[in-house]
Amino acid sequence: MEKQTLSIPNISCGHCVMTIKNELSELEGVSGVEGDPATRSVTVQWESPATIETIKRTLREIDFPAS
Repeated sequence: MEKQTLSIPNISCGHCVMTIKNELSELEGVSGVEGDPATRSVTVQWESPATIETIKRTLREIDFPAS
């Protein structure tokens, strides 16, 4: 299991975090998503077949690119 915290500058509220959680949770292999609008960050836990590349691609597709 891998875990990484990503900086997401576009996060401005709890609704943003919920959108990210909902989208990333649909990816096969993602087992946990926690976000914090105050720090503009999201922590993701995953295992194969998910990869950090697919997670970042999904974030870009929903207009919350990781910096």
